[in-house]
Amino acid sequence: MNIRHLLLALVALLALIALPTFFKSYGIFIFTSWLIFIIATMGLNLTVGYAGQKSLGHAAFFGIGAYTTAILLKAGVSFWVGMPLGALGCFVVGLILGFPALRVQTIYLAFATLGFNTAVWLVMRNEEALTGGTFGINNIPRPNFFGVDLMANLPYYWFVLGFTVVLALLLLGLLRSPWGKAFTALRDNPIRAESLGVDTRTYTLMAFAIGAAYAGIAGALYACLVEFIDPALFTVGASIMMYLMVVVGGPGYFLGPVIGSAVGVVLPEWLRFAQAWYLFVFGLTVVVMMIVLPDGLLSLPDQLKAKRRAREASAQRAGKAQQQGVSS
Repeated sequence: MNIRHLLLALVALLALIALPTFFKSYGIFIFTSWLIFIIATMGLNLTVGYAGQKSLGHAAFFGIGAYTTAILLKAGVSFWVGMPLGALGCFVVGLILGFPALRVQTIYLAFATLGFNTAVWLVMRNEEALTGGTFGINNIPRPNFFGVDLMANLPYYWFVLGFTVVLALLLLGLLRSPWGKAFTALRDNPIRAESLGVDTRTYTLMAFAIGAAYAGIAGALYACLVEFIDPALFTVGASIMMYLMVVVGGPGYFLGPVIGSAVGVVLPEWLRFAQAWYLFVFGLTVVVMMIVLPDGLLSLPDQLKAKRRAREASAQRAGKAQQQGVSS
């Protein structure tokens, strides 16, 4: 992360700290949802943006974390046991899902992950004894944090913000380590990476597993936020929406999930004044952004810098040609 990105991260953190002072309970609820989806898409950005794998099943991990935590909380188990178990379960399932990526890539891998998401959704929908089926699970309790009651939206916002910052720092440390270089090498040229001694098999599996664990933690936090979950929250459409958040923000950019999740969570709320047209306006906005900035919103400074360098190089070539013409 360079100085510019570090400054952007500090500005984003200060904005998130200041946000609750300007909004009432429902606004704080929306911004808490935004933080949760930042966590989920940080994991997907690792899998897709940094490791270059095509995953369209992220909502399944989100749901596994949510259901595991909700079921254990309803059984009287502490959140501090249920949430790690949900994340661990997602890590193991993500590790298993990574095996198809060792044999297939691109669109075939995307279809494999879509099938995985559908299978998980069917289990959530049909195993009523465990998941409640289409009726879902309600009255999910929120955790206590060192005796602090988190039932109100504001303290729960601070709780989720703390998780977001800690998980972001952990991911940043991972990306700045040799693992981060291995992930980007896997994305850019897996054959060359393997020839240089990178264990592409291990890093492919870990990209899926770690990304899934992040989604599981986000799912646990989301279940406690809304206090009700049902299978409709974890469909293939939800996975595509998460993928879209990563793409809009900028895959492979550390702050991409912050921007992308804002577009996916906050922007639709701002567009509700359009009533029945708001989905059309939202979709049109995303289409225009993808045409203008196919590498995501955070690619704009890099694109402007590249254009400036191209103009400078063109001017230098024109100057040299003019000098050669004069001398001749």
